[in-house]
Amino acid sequence: MDTSELIAKVRKIEIKTKGLSNNIFAGQYHTAFKGRGMAFSEVREYQYGDDARDIDWNVTARMNKPYSKVFEEERELTVMLLVDVSNSLNFGTAVCFKRELVTEIAATLAFAAIQNNDKVGLLFFSDRIEKFIPPQKGRRHILYLIRELLDFQPESNGTDLSVPLEFLTGAVRKRCTAFLLSDFMDTHDYSNALTIANRKHDVVALRVYDRRMEQLPDVGLVRMRDLESGQDMYVDTSSPSVRKAHEQWYSDMQQKLKDNLTHSRVDSVSVRTDQDYVKALMGLFAKRN
Repeated sequence: MDTSELIAKVRKIEIKTKGLSNNIFAGQYHTAFKGRGMAFSEVREYQYGDDARDIDWNVTARMNKPYSKVFEEERELTVMLLVDVSNSLNFGTAVCFKRELVTEIAATLAFAAIQNNDKVGLLFFSDRIEKFIPPQKGRRHILYLIRELLDFQPESNGTDLSVPLEFLTGAVRKRCTAFLLSDFMDTHDYSNALTIANRKHDVVALRVYDRRMEQLPDVGLVRMRDLESGQDMYVDTSSPSVRKAHEQWYSDMQQKLKDNLTHSRVDSVSVRTDQDYVKALMGLFAKRN
């Protein structure tokens, strides 16, 4: 898209998502995603029950009586948005494409994060790392992220969820909250990578999907294309066995995802392209409070 069109879309996204994060998510985000680190605050006289490991021996020696260090939770977070840009996201039969929904959700989370003085980073992935934007603060940075979300073009079409998860584990040293935004249409085994990433960081899975992936409509012989492989095929949707096979395939994919999330202890929410993602996110935040 040309520059003027891109600027207009960025502004539209900013107005909508910033308003949502200001009016709806501010308090819920703050309590749902708390700082995980502990920072030194002050020293005070040792009290019965204090952990002996927290005694400040330098102060104790100067004052001739025991003093303990007091710690408080670090509020500032680092938020990483892991965004699937594989070709399967360029699909939608109702209100919008899956990629458009991912962009709005990511922008809303980004504005909610900077409201709480958190840093936000962005990682685009397909079956490879497409682009990494390190975490920073501020409105200018968020607008840059939104421009990238709207206009980024990947080099690869496929999906491999283990790739961004392994990158997150290895490249992001400080513990962060990582939102994994994808349709999770991945045939690779990513369970181990998800488990390891969630041990080091706080991973949250945000799945987007379209209603037509759940059930094929009975519309006769249809030419279909696999968006990731580029392969064309003709499918007889009037055949009950074909529709049943598709439903079984989709069910198996969802069961695999459910099993992986349960095993890895990752919080998750699913949002359909024709549904309100605000309600879904509010439910996720409430579950974590």
